[in-house]
Amino acid sequence: MGDPVPVQGPARRGRRTEILEAAAVLFAQRGFHGVAIDDIGRAIGVSGPALYRHFRGKEAVLAQMLLDISERLRSEGERRVAAAEGPEQALAALIDGHIAFALGRPALITVHDRELGNVPEPERRQIRRLQRRYVEQWVAVLSRLRPEAGEARLRAAVHAALGLLNSTPHSAGGLPGEEMRAMLAAMARAALLAG
Repeated sequence: MGDPVPVQGPARRGRRTEILEAAAVLFAQRGFHGVAIDDIGRAIGVSGPALYRHFRGKEAVLAQMLLDISERLRSEGERRVAAAEGPEQALAALIDGHIAFALGRPALITVHDRELGNVPEPERRQIRRLQRRYVEQWVAVLSRLRPEAGEARLRAAVHAALGLLNSTPHSAGGLPGEEMRAMLAAMARAALLAG
């Protein structure tokens, strides 16, 4: 299906975001193949074909959704690390940022886990590249805190901690928000600094 159709102006950017958010919820609930363009249109109060003004098709919606969140995580991680006074603060900022994402956007985690294989290959490579860059931000911070650990070990710790944080679509409902945040932060920090 290809890349999204270029859009201009704030109203179109707002509608585009609305489409991506509605599609994320629908894809998480029903799966990519269980959702039609008409379903996405109906969710935002327009006809399905009206979505073609913003995206070339359902695959383009999925690809843009996962590209957007991967880029946002990467750029937000970069911003947090740059603003930190040292590696301890940088690690805390990365953990807090990812927890905010995981608790605030669980549908995106579910969609990524289940539907990345439905993204066209060129966009899938871009998503993976952005995700690797995000992981490497964490590894760089950890290497300043644990210089004795090898990069392979630190990378494995980062993937394990992100897996823990990304499990929240399955586990976040039972505790109040602040309690869940504190528990996740403590668990992620312990996992990252273990060994």
